[in-house]
Amino acid sequence: MARKTKLMAKVELEHQRPLERLLPEMVNEIGLSGTAEELGVSKATLGYWLLKLGINVRRVALAPGETLEVKRVS
Repeated sequence: MARKTKLMAKVELEHQRPLERLLPEMVNEIGLSGTAEELGVSKATLGYWLLKLGINVRRVALAPGETLEVKRVS
């Protein structure tokens, strides 16, 4: 597990959730820029957090009628 900065701990405390769960959910819902703005951090800081926590962000293009399924490995 990555060591968290004071700002990371503050954001976890404010949202009552670990960043490892919070960030992927927020990025999926409102995107990278929206997440950074909502958390009150720069996009660069958010990118650093994602990298530090091992959270992968992928961009996928789907044709009409195609779907995407994400599976969590336990």
